[in-house]
This record gives sequence, C-alpha cells and structure tokens, in this order.
Amino acid sequence: MTRLLEPPAPSEVSAPFWDATREQRLVLPWSTATGQPMWYPREVDPADPDAAIEWREAAGAGTVYAFSVHHRPGPGRDEADGLYVVALIELAEGVRMMSNVVGCEPDDVTVGMPVRVAWHPLPDGRHLPQFTPA
Repeated sequence: MTRLLEPPAPSEVSAPFWDATREQRLVLPWSTATGQPMWYPREVDPADPDAAIEWREAAGAGTVYAFSVHHRPGPGRDEADGLYVVALIELAEGVRMMSNVVGCEPDDVTVGMPVRVAWHPLPDGRHLPQFTPA
C-alpha cells in the first residue's frame, strides 16, 4: 500500500471532513439553500453566499469519471510504491472528488468502473479516502 510521506494539512474549513475520517466516515458539505452537496470544502456556498453549509454523511459509492496512471512518484509518495492511479470519482451524491483507485492493478481501472470508499490510515489518526473496485 502507498506510504504517504506528508499527510494533507487540514484547514479550519476542511476540519469537519478530516474529523469524520478519524471514524472512517465520508462526509460532504451541503448547501442549506439548494439542498445540494458540493465538493471541495468551502466557507461560502457558491450558489448562495448567505446560505449555511451543513456536513452530511455520504454513501461512499461512486464511479470512475476519469483517471490517469502515474509511473513516477508524486508529492508525498515513495518511489518503491510503483504505479498508481489518480482518479476523478463521481460520488453517488453527484459531486466529483479527486482520489486514488487502489486494490486492483492500475491497468484494470476503467472509466465508469463502480468503486467504494476505502481508508488509508494516516499517522495522526485521520484516514485518507481512496477507492477500491465495488
């Protein structure tokens, strides 16, 4: 499994997301005005700057919308990890999240592939959401 050398730093805005990962829960920010989820965490709802943002649990299911197989280590990755997949995952809730597809050979990943969230532990007790074939 990939060794993440530098875990992502949470911000005040993304703290609810990262706090939920400690319990391996995937949460998304939702607009109280539109009733729609959004991704990435933000301070203001882009559809209505006066609306509140609520964090709600996501199903953790999605499909691969697009992907790329990387042959060289990226930021925070060890060269010994080898090939890895960076993918845009379309979640069941309708938003797209950038992540990795793990648990299969990189050449087996396809656009439209159903995936489920999986959790990669970080040294501080948080977990990084990644996706495996469903």
